[in-house]
Amino acid sequence: MDFALPQDLRDYLAELDRFIEAEIKPLEDRDDNVRFFDHRREYARTDFEGGGLPRHEWEELMREAKRRADKAGHLRFAMDPKFGGKGGSNLWMCVIREYLAAKGLGLHNDLQTEHSIVANNPFAKMFDDFGTEAQRAEFIAGTMDGTRRVTFGLTEPRHGSDATHMETRGVAEERDGVPGYLLNGEKMWTTGMHVATHCALFARTSGDDGAAKGITCFLVPCDDPGVVIEEYLWTFNMPSDHPRVSFTNVWVPDTAIFGAKENGLPVAQAFVHENRIRQAASSLGAASYCIEESIRYARQRKPFGEDLARNQGIQFPLVELATQVEMLRLLIRKTAWEMDQMPHHEVEKRLSDRVSMCNYWANRLCCEAADRAMQVHGGIGYSRHKPFEHIYRHHRRYRITEGAEEIQMRKVAAFLFGYLGPRRGELGDLDWSDVDYRQEPQIRPRSGEQALR
Repeated sequence: MDFALPQDLRDYLAELDRFIEAEIKPLEDRDDNVRFFDHRREYARTDFEGGGLPRHEWEELMREAKRRADKAGHLRFAMDPKFGGKGGSNLWMCVIREYLAAKGLGLHNDLQTEHSIVANNPFAKMFDDFGTEAQRAEFIAGTMDGTRRVTFGLTEPRHGSDATHMETRGVAEERDGVPGYLLNGEKMWTTGMHVATHCALFARTSGDDGAAKGITCFLVPCDDPGVVIEEYLWTFNMPSDHPRVSFTNVWVPDTAIFGAKENGLPVAQAFVHENRIRQAASSLGAASYCIEESIRYARQRKPFGEDLARNQGIQFPLVELATQVEMLRLLIRKTAWEMDQMPHHEVEKRLSDRVSMCNYWANRLCCEAADRAMQVHGGIGYSRHKPFEHIYRHHRRYRITEGAEEIQMRKVAAFLFGYLGPRRGELGDLDWSDVDYRQEPQIRPRSGEQALR
């Protein structure tokens, strides 16, 4: 058992540092681009008069940073070599994402927008796994050069975690001899719709509400006249590119089906584990940043003539947070390493609970660390001249959007109590009829026909 980071990984982190100093920091400092990261960041990024959308200058700055990162060979690091990537493992990606987030706010890694010089872009892999030959030819190259941008239409105004109860419907309809579907419905939080060329729209095409089967994913062109952005939803974390979108009598041919007909949910779930473990690492890095900044400030600030850090009221909360960071780092890296040891489809069966543990706890920890950093810094910590309010606002969303923490805790509980996962055969159906609650309970699995039922 060796917990040391491989030398080639440490070398790559140093290479990223050199790239940031040579290419990204000068770009961040040029033309007052620092306004996107200092106390002016929210106004600089947000077109408040234009629906709260991201300003064009902000999005173009991120695109330029990505172009430079791609040219240097970093942007596609996690992607398969056939897409120009380096096949970065989950473990490496977790270490890298934590490392970049621990640097604080900057153009190298802006967590509010999922922007990073080492991208976590699953779409090329998704189209490779689920797309038809024609879709792969169009969308893999298109996602690389920016001519195709796909948003997800899964959540609805009345359905979030209960996605299988979606009300959007697809009805088979042939037009001019071409088989296809007529789509009607409404979606929420279709992030990036303002620049998307297509929406991966999930609709029920058969089956009853709540059934996993009978849901089909369609690649719907966003310029169809039946696709209407009804409103942009302003959030705690501006700017907002999360609209409510209606789909009215939108017809698409069968060739627009993405993934298996009547079995579209695997498309939405395909890379949830990779996204969650890497996002957990980012939250861990941001938490580490908040704690480290608080420690430094507490040593430098001298109320009543001595270090603020001498007060146990300052020390103990940071000790608890630092302890959680150390423990969580080990769990994240162990889980990521285990994910790399098995086929992708096995992760759901064997490690899904550990991924959820990492994700929901990291997001909660980051919010607690940012809140504590505000408290340690006092008034200046509450101001926008420090990044803590920005970090808090962004990471607070992840307790909902990356799978609500209650849903993730439910997954952990299902594994823990044997309703799912490796313990399912071990625990089985338990017979509570013979339990004497006056003594230590001796619970016996049902046997024979009872167990089969």
